[in-house]
Amino acid sequence: MSITVLLVDDHKIVREGTRQLLARSEDIQVVGEAADGREAVKMAGELHPDVVVMDVRLPQLNGIEATRIITSQFPGIKVLILSAYDDDSYVYPLFEAGASGYLLKTSSGEELAAAIHAVHTGETALSPHISAKLVKRISSRQVYQMKNMPEGLTSREMDVLRAAAYGRANKGIAAELGISVQTVQVHLRNIFGKLQVNSRSEAVACAIQYGWITLESKDE
Repeated sequence: MSITVLLVDDHKIVREGTRQLLARSEDIQVVGEAADGREAVKMAGELHPDVVVMDVRLPQLNGIEATRIITSQFPGIKVLILSAYDDDSYVYPLFEAGASGYLLKTSSGEELAAAIHAVHTGETALSPHISAKLVKRISSRQVYQMKNMPEGLTSREMDVLRAAAYGRANKGIAAELGISVQTVQVHLRNIFGKLQVNSRSEAVACAIQYGWITLESKDE
């Protein structure tokens, strides 16, 4: 039985090239192509592919938000990122959004096919450079939770809180982290609830008190 794939990239020539590479695998079938994030979400709902091969920088809706929507609305669909970019601002948010793998566009057709097979079976597929980034991130991860907190802050919530500490408005935080303003608002509500505060200033004060944000880093 073939693994069905939806290709998402805003460059037609890239989609065509990827389709041709995957045509070499007898058990992989490309069932659709999308040129932007909104179209990707729509087609994922219509076609229900096994795997979505997703670019990061997309018009209408970026790859991070499209991945988050697809993985939350259609849990059975796996998302494999295929990007030319390995920036931390893309890699970490994409995995937090539910991506199952991340390949760079320098990967070969064989590597892409192998990654599609891997994520389809529930494994994680990573380019070596991306894997090194994640290992470093995990090894240095800090726990943002105090004894009186039933649930700690996630690393993404801390990213939002740090940006708020630097004085950025919701729109600025969204642009910096590559997420929507609505997602920023959701993170802030979660932060306020976990810290049992009612404002950004109170949340920042708590983070400084707990040692999660230093006065020096706040002034950078």
